[in-house]
Amino acid sequence: MALHRRGGIYHYHFWVDGTRYRGSTKKANLAAARRVESLLLAQAEEKGDVVLRKRSPLLRDFKTRFLEWVEGNTTLKQKTKDYYENGWRLLEETDVAAMRLNAITKDDADRLTFPGGPSNHNNALRTLRRMLGKAEEWTIIKASPKIKLMQEHARERVIDADIEAKLLPFCKQPLRDVLMIMRDSGMRNQKEVFRMRWEHLDWGNKRYFVYESKSPKGRRFVPISPRVRQALLARYSEQKEGWIFPSKRARGGHLTTVAKQFEKARKEAGLPNDLVLYCARHGFGTEMYRATKNLFAVMNVMGHTTVSTTMKYQHQNIDEVAEVASHRVQ
Repeated sequence: MALHRRGGIYHYHFWVDGTRYRGSTKKANLAAARRVESLLLAQAEEKGDVVLRKRSPLLRDFKTRFLEWVEGNTTLKQKTKDYYENGWRLLEETDVAAMRLNAITKDDADRLTFPGGPSNHNNALRTLRRMLGKAEEWTIIKASPKIKLMQEHARERVIDADIEAKLLPFCKQPLRDVLMIMRDSGMRNQKEVFRMRWEHLDWGNKRYFVYESKSPKGRRFVPISPRVRQALLARYSEQKEGWIFPSKRARGGHLTTVAKQFEKARKEAGLPNDLVLYCARHGFGTEMYRATKNLFAVMNVMGHTTVSTTMKYQHQNIDEVAEVASHRVQ
């Protein structure tokens, strides 16, 4: 709220739910002008609430203000900002994107489905919950619905050598190369493999520098295996720079998904639906620790900041323990 004097008379100027109100209080006395301003503000809030119940903004229109708040909030870590941006990317393809904020209910949220596992699903729901929460905080809606998240379980499946052998005959390009790179380097698909660039390849030392990742720790060197090197050479045409997986249709100029290819290959290979491409990264973490017994080396090459995160990628076989136990005869 703000009062300013003009020609001996106080004028008011305030905002309610994105609407600006301004005019003359017709009062020369400051105390009287404040009483008029308070009354007008109360009337605007009451009237505004009625209007908003009829014409609250669409979620897709509100996302601009929300993402501007996310980007400008200095208390949010970059990881959190990326999380909300990815959450909106998932929400943008759903029916709720075209719904008005005050019309979105818990039932609407419960009916939403997203590609990937529970983690992806909850990424979208947490973003929706935060967006509606900010809308309530900014008095754009009266109250936000109580949105329930999906229960998350640790990923139990891995893509190891056996699973890869079943998948590869049904994998077309670029899925075939993406799968091999993830299996042999442990890189993440969306933020790392899809964004690979020729200038970061160290052919001589058989390494690739991951220049952009989820966190500063994610900037690291990863190994290039002989078969990945061969796959990259098949794509190489003496380029000094540029995307390794270019895409003319993508806004960013590089590959953004192989989800449909993977789902088709998984179905044709007769593998379970809860097997996702990211399981290849889990397979890398499991196999590298099993072979090296060096947890910190595996942690570094996977770009993890804590040992506890790396341990989530360990899916060791009970047969190794059973072999030791079998020698205890007394």
